[in-house]
Amino acid sequence: MGLFIKLVIKNTLRHGLRTALTLAGILIAVMAFVLLRTVVDAWYAGANATSAKRLVTRNAISLVFPLPLSYLNRIRQVDGVVAVTYANWFGGIYIDEKNFFPQFAIDESKYFDIYPEYLLDETERSAFLHDRMGAIAGRKLARQYDWEVGDVIPIRGTIYPGTWSFVLRGIYRGVDKTTDETQFFFHWDNLNETLKQRGAPGIDKVGIYIVEIEEADRAAEISAAIDRQFENSLAETLTETEKAFQLGFVAMSEAILTAIEVVSLLVIGIMLAVMANTMAMTARERKREYAVLKALGFGPWFIAALIGCESLIISSLGGVAGIAASYPLAEAFALQMGTLFPVFEISSMTVLTALATAIGVGIGAAVFPVWRAVKAPVGQGLGAVG
Repeated sequence: MGLFIKLVIKNTLRHGLRTALTLAGILIAVMAFVLLRTVVDAWYAGANATSAKRLVTRNAISLVFPLPLSYLNRIRQVDGVVAVTYANWFGGIYIDEKNFFPQFAIDESKYFDIYPEYLLDETERSAFLHDRMGAIAGRKLARQYDWEVGDVIPIRGTIYPGTWSFVLRGIYRGVDKTTDETQFFFHWDNLNETLKQRGAPGIDKVGIYIVEIEEADRAAEISAAIDRQFENSLAETLTETEKAFQLGFVAMSEAILTAIEVVSLLVIGIMLAVMANTMAMTARERKREYAVLKALGFGPWFIAALIGCESLIISSLGGVAGIAASYPLAEAFALQMGTLFPVFEISSMTVLTALATAIGVGIGAAVFPVWRAVKAPVGQGLGAVG
């Protein structure tokens, strides 16, 4: 065993520059793979963070069309419904267009009860409830713009024209890393009363209803019961689970996601090509050594293990280094993206997949060199040098 380990280490370090370049190639490929997979995960983060006990009711024609506020009590009376709240997309601009973040006019009395993953200090929540101009922002969003409680935040409306000023009354934090901390909430009553004063359309209308149900297993039954309430009305509804609702947005970007996944597969192919090239060169240069080992009585499994271990060491080291380097890279990428990706975390599944891929590439790259080294006759190997 001692001789085997020495040979593996010496073989791995024999061509230092080539080994270093191969490691660098795998490192870069793994970093690219991890980053691409994390981008895909970030797209699905909203759907993955949903609750099975929450339903979303929207206009059956399109999300663009609102629903009457009068639906609230009728939805609440459906069997199996525990609580109902509502929200309205605002879609304003903070300073300029590049500062995008989601803004919602919400039912301030119930909204945070149905979303327990948004942790808000009781004092701040009370201040928010008692200030019609008040607003709540996520921790990540507040950090990005250096907002503090008490700051006045002007937002230029696009759907609702004019400049709207809000006083930040609280900053919520997520219950864990998967919680979106980039949202901005303010009173729906503030929006509705302003529309009344202006005589603008959209009075007493909401974008969506969020329905909390008693049993997740009854989601389909309760969804159908809610929609039956509004059949043949001017605003028929479509009720679905919160996850299905979020996946509807993801589906709009399906072509982009498919392209990213294809590129991530190509990255694996590049890793395999780099590693296979290195191992093929190595095995070709050592034909004489393998022939000598065979002549001394070492079996084919010994030769195969020598080549395989060298390949695995290089690919595994490259994979581990690439994974380690991915964390600062992902952090810098998330910083540059701002609030575009509310949740951008390298998942343990991505790490395991990257590591398994690196090991698989190491094994795959050694197959052909091993086959050639084992099958080559001793005389041919010795003769090739002489």
